[in-house]
Amino acid sequence: MDPLAGKKILLLIGGSIAAYKTPELVRLLRAAGAELRIALSPHASDFVSPLALQAVSGQVPRLSLFSPAEEAAMDHIALARWADALLYAPVSAAGLARLAQGLAEDLPGAIVLASRAPLFLAPAMNTAMWEHPATQRNLQQLAAYGAQILEPESGSLACGETGTGRLQELSSIVEHLRLALAPHPWSGWRVLVTAGPTWEAWDPVRGLSNRASGRQGYALAQAAAERGAQVTLVSGPTALSCPAGIQRVEVESAREMLVACQDLLRTETINLFIANAAVADHRPATVLSSKQGKQELPPQLQLVANPDIVHSLHRDPRRPRWILAFAAETHGDEGRAVTKLHAKGADFAAINDLRKGAMGGEENAVVLFCQGQRYALAPQAKLDLARALLHHLDTCLHGST
Repeated sequence: MDPLAGKKILLLIGGSIAAYKTPELVRLLRAAGAELRIALSPHASDFVSPLALQAVSGQVPRLSLFSPAEEAAMDHIALARWADALLYAPVSAAGLARLAQGLAEDLPGAIVLASRAPLFLAPAMNTAMWEHPATQRNLQQLAAYGAQILEPESGSLACGETGTGRLQELSSIVEHLRLALAPHPWSGWRVLVTAGPTWEAWDPVRGLSNRASGRQGYALAQAAAERGAQVTLVSGPTALSCPAGIQRVEVESAREMLVACQDLLRTETINLFIANAAVADHRPATVLSSKQGKQELPPQLQLVANPDIVHSLHRDPRRPRWILAFAAETHGDEGRAVTKLHAKGADFAAINDLRKGAMGGEENAVVLFCQGQRYALAPQAKLDLARALLHHLDTCLHGST
């Protein structure tokens, strides 16, 4: 289940040009299962239609601090108490200044002062305004009050300039809310996840790889972070964006992936290692420095075995406390696959049946074997599957020492 399902989110919209993006933000939050209310600053409606917001949210936005009709429907104090979280997106430089000074002269300012719910601020403004010492001082003051700042991104701005000030990507804002509002049973854990394919070069343009997209590994990293873990994602080549709140280490080959994992073990105590990457079993015996022409290609390519990452980390003196390893199979023999993973040193096994077309797709189905229990997870979106799998793993480990 999405961590935002059932959460009461009060969206405050400020007088920034980026307010035109908020109907899409509303759609994303509703798709996650959040319950929404919306309140606008006096100038927000210059950039986004309240009617559009009502259409996508199913709720009539609050527009005025002193409207008798709106106050009768749900006064701003009750609205502030209703929310599990306040999301002020976008908030302008003027909005930040008012909040930092504790001014309650507009509806969002009054709600923020009256609420004890977590406050998330997503600023959007011109680069010069963002970099001004007064704005930076206001941000520091608001962070000291406990607000979480979802910093703007760099890029092309509405004014025609380029620089920092763009509203953070809407999907990233939603991810930050997920991380902050989800239960955190794995708080204090360190989790290492490998994801994606590896690329074993033969010459500068050719090599050995596979169809893995990395989606399942990235979803597992996100699901672990949502549970409160500190997550490091060691990723082979993919086109995926790193989920919010996760440290990513990018590698190319199986040997590079192993070294990255071993480096982390030397500096951190890892509670859980999730070996999801589709690591190439072999690599070319010789790597050429220049591209070979078609007429120069050998009739046979000599291969050598790559190191087995699960087995190597199992034998490491600083072995992770638990190892969950994945196997992609086409023969349907679960017992053989589980035996293979346990022989490598995995504590728990997750089996993908590639006859169902999981590799590279949007959905996946997995069978998890954990301490004598078998959990069959039906085909579903990979993030949903990752959350369900870690839930079952947590249930299986409950009470373990």
